[in-house]
Amino acid sequence: MKCFKHLALTVLFLCSALFSFSQTDDDTQSINDGTIDQQFEYLLRKSGNFRGTNGQMYEAVNLNMLLALRSHANDSLKTIRKDLADTQIKVDTQAKEISDLQTNLSNTKSELEKTTNEKDSMSLFGMLMSKGSYSMLMWFIIACLLGLLLFFIYKFKNSNYVTREAKKALADIEEEFEEHRKTALEREQKVRRQLQDEINKQRKTK
Repeated sequence: MKCFKHLALTVLFLCSALFSFSQTDDDTQSINDGTIDQQFEYLLRKSGNFRGTNGQMYEAVNLNMLLALRSHANDSLKTIRKDLADTQIKVDTQAKEISDLQTNLSNTKSELEKTTNEKDSMSLFGMLMSKGSYSMLMWFIIACLLGLLLFFIYKFKNSNYVTREAKKALADIEEEFEEHRKTALEREQKVRRQLQDEINKQRKTK
């Protein structure tokens, strides 16, 4: 009677495993949708439960789905790293532009201070201008340069913020992926041990 009970449980488990294997294509298609977190949740929902001969519940994870999820996580990490590299290039370019603007602004101020000590009439690009008109022109140029400087400073700070956020997101994803990977590995090892125990028990009862 006891052997018959064990045999019935074994047949039930094998049927469940075959049914789960027949749905692999649909699961693999479904796990390609949504965010990484949603894919993890889908994998956990699709994990199969079965009861062992000792009455304890066990959980099995579909290996194809787990491999697909790992591939998706790696693709996400590659995309974030590429975005970080592109952002860093933009930050470096804007930093150089800001430096050039600061240099131009400093040179313009020096020129303005020099011209205020000269005669009322002065030559600019071969044209005579009054001191007042010349000063207005210089201040207009300075105002434009200051506007550009402020704009690039804003862009520079915004790029730094984006870079920090992207690095933080990358760290979070890597940490989450590592945690889920460890959990999945522990579950897989646990299921393998339990399956081996069941096989050993079946051999002993024969």
